[in-house]
Formats: sequence, structure tokens, C-alpha cells
Amino acid sequence: MRAERVAFGGAPPPLSRASVHLWRIALDQPTALVDLLATTLSDDERLRADRYHFEHDRRRFVVARGALRALLGLYSGLAPREVGFVYGSQGKPALVPTGADDLRFNLSHSHELAVCAVTRGREIGVDLERIRPLPDLEQIAAQYFSARENATLCALPAAQRTAAFFDCWTRKEAYVKATGQGLTLALDAFDVSLAPGEAARLLRVAGDLAEVARWRLQALAIAAGYAATLAAEGQDWEPVDCAWLA
Repeated sequence: MRAERVAFGGAPPPLSRASVHLWRIALDQPTALVDLLATTLSDDERLRADRYHFEHDRRRFVVARGALRALLGLYSGLAPREVGFVYGSQGKPALVPTGADDLRFNLSHSHELAVCAVTRGREIGVDLERIRPLPDLEQIAAQYFSARENATLCALPAAQRTAAFFDCWTRKEAYVKATGQGLTLALDAFDVSLAPGEAARLLRVAGDLAEVARWRLQALAIAAGYAATLAAEGQDWEPVDCAWLA
């Protein structure tokens, strides 16, 4: 994965259909920057921010959405406040049609970090999760993972199951987000890889043999203690790691 480093407010590297830019965003930022990013949010986003019970959660939401607007503004040539969103039937966001109609993006955040994926002309999804102990891990997997995934997970030594669970979860969520199907796509209707050391892959989609070849999954090394996966259409793209608001 090629790496670029871009300062806050700097121009992004050239973006083509053959690359997916991945922006790593630290969500705990100084108050002055949080306040600056808050001025770029829409009225609806400010209302959403104000609904958070804890102040640190509100600030992290502001940074995630403000950073998303700033990044998309850099690519589209718009001021961050002018970036507009439309939403698919299952909630997947897209840009309001402009001169940059081929831009595709997806955002995920967890705990202190966010990752934003941006490309052109191909659907993408990204998911990020902080790895943490889950007392009910097996019950969650039994409810949401496929039979094949559950069998693989249960066969692992106990010490490896937490990491494998979050690898599986982010791979499934990234694929669901990329397709835009949301809750209409049952999480147990498709299989992804999850065994330690196994490359991220979509293995099976019930009733659709061609779907496996349509998508490529890529595990992302965002930060220690986090699992992350990128899903994008096609095989002819390269992830580019861009550090920003680190």
C-alpha cells in the first residue's frame, strides 16, 4: 500500500479510478480545531452533534464530519460548508451532483480514530472497529455470522478469537456499506475470510456467483488495537495511505 502524507488543508495527491485514498483522522483534536470544523457542518449535523450525551462523543462526531467535508471539498473544489449529501434508500451517503459526480467516498469511526476512503467511479465501503474484549462474542457471532464463519471462529484457540471476530465484522460491514444495501442484506447471507493470516476476501454470496468476483477486500493497518477493512468494486485499484489530522 503506497503511503502519502498530507497536512491539514493541503492538496490531496492525484486521484484516479486506479487508486483509493485512505485518510486516517485522529478524532481527539484541540478545541480551536473542533470549533473551526463545527462551523462547516450543516444545521442537521449540528443537531445530531448536540444529541450526544457525552461531550467527548460530540467533539469526535464534529471532527469526523468536519474532516469529511474538508476532504471532499479538496477533491471537488467546494468550500467544506458547500459540500452537500444525498442518501440512498438504505442510508448510504453520496455527494449532491456537482462537477465531481464520479467521486465516491465512505467514512467509518470508532473510539479515537476515523478512516475516510475516497475514489472515483467505483463503489466503496470502509469499516473501522476498536478491538476490545466482548463477553458475549460467541453469541454475537452466532446471531450475525454465517455457518461457515462461525465454524472457523469456533475452531480457533480462544486467544485468537477476538481479533478474528473483529476482522470478520469489519470485512462484512465494509462489504455491506459498499453495496449500499444496509439492513436489507442479511449478514449471514455471505461469507468472508477471518482465519489468522488469511487475506481479506469475499468468499461467497448466496445466490450470486458473480458477486464474489465483482468486489475486492483489503485489510487496513490503521493503528494498533484497531481492525479495518476496505471493500471496493473491481480488482484494478491500489490503496493509498494518506495521513491527515494525525
